[in-house]
Amino acid sequence: MSAAGDRLLQDTARRAALALPGVSHGYPFTPGLDVYKVAGKVFLIVTEDPDEQIITVKCEPEHARALERYASITPGRYLDKRHWISLGPGPGITERLITDAVEDSYDLVAERLPRRDRPCAR
Repeated sequence: MSAAGDRLLQDTARRAALALPGVSHGYPFTPGLDVYKVAGKVFLIVTEDPDEQIITVKCEPEHARALERYASITPGRYLDKRHWISLGPGPGITERLITDAVEDSYDLVAERLPRRDRPCAR
């Protein structure tokens, strides 16, 4: 995939995350990892390494197993391999799939927050 195609993954994930209520982001770990949070809890990590254009999202284990059919979806980098997946550019990775993965990750994290910390419903 071209560099422009690689950037599509990152840019689509960022747009999807920033469209959700109560989202903040920054670089708490390293300058190469753009981390998105809801109420202080991580739901998306976007790498900025040109050699590893991936995003990492929280995912239910059953859903992660269903996504194994995509070669560019792997267990989450640097995180719990059962509850996080990483997506890279490749066949079948569409804007819709990326957006759905980001929104599902956000929902998983937000629904586990105490009611007082949950953002307004989306």
